[in-house]
Amino acid sequence: MRRRNFIQKTIATTAAISFTSSLLPKLLSQNLIHLKFNFMNESHPNLKLINSFFQAYGSNDNEAIKAILAEDIKWHIPGKHPLSGRKNGVDQVLEYFRKLNKAALKAEPIVMGVNDNYVIDCHRNWSNMEEGNNLDSMSCLLWKIENNKIVEVHNFPADQNVVDLFFQEHYK
Repeated sequence: MRRRNFIQKTIATTAAISFTSSLLPKLLSQNLIHLKFNFMNESHPNLKLINSFFQAYGSNDNEAIKAILAEDIKWHIPGKHPLSGRKNGVDQVLEYFRKLNKAALKAEPIVMGVNDNYVIDCHRNWSNMEEGNNLDSMSCLLWKIENNKIVEVHNFPADQNVVDLFFQEHYK
């Protein structure tokens, strides 16, 4: 168990470093975002909001999810697979989550950073499909928060090819 935790934390750190060394500098250099984060500040309201999201998502509580998301939310899913692309509005995001349920995907947060407008979360994603290949990968999400609502989410998988292959196989 200790080794597994060490491996997960190492992977999460690698994913966070990959994110911060590739996309984040581009966003910062273009003055698209200005960030200063406190990591694992569990009392911050934005971190509580994201933890509430994960609880609602984990229990498939769409009403709780709706209460957390802004009506005009934008959720960005990268890749070349049937579920990729930008989801606009609560209905499209909930439909995306409904489709994800087919794969019985689970998410376990590993590390989070928070400030007054954003949360960065690195987490493990995995599936328990009875047939075909399963997914076990890391992702980082950049959550934009305004007025205690999630208004935009960008997903950054650690290995986009692995994610694409999984979704291409199970969502033909």
